[in-house]
Amino acid sequence: MIKYLENENLNELVSNGIHIVDFYADWCGPCKMLGSVLEQLENVSIIKVNTDSHQKLAQEYGVMSIPLLVFFKDGKGIKTEIGFKTKEELENILSEI
Repeated sequence: MIKYLENENLNELVSNGIHIVDFYADWCGPCKMLGSVLEQLENVSIIKVNTDSHQKLAQEYGVMSIPLLVFFKDGKGIKTEIGFKTKEELENILSEI
């Protein structure tokens, strides 16, 4: 399930279960490629955060390059990945969490 962050509190959204937070921008080519890969994942919540709309949040997470994925488990950021990843790479990361 993919959700685009609007005015919600990100900490509340990731407080239970496993989530992938995708920091992206509409103008970013690799972000678009990664977006289509994320759509193929099952059984994981994906929260997309537009870095242009949510600059303060991106700054809080130290986003310097996009796409940037932060993997959360029960509210804790466990792993961060920068750049495009294949479906297999993402599934491997999720299996480790």
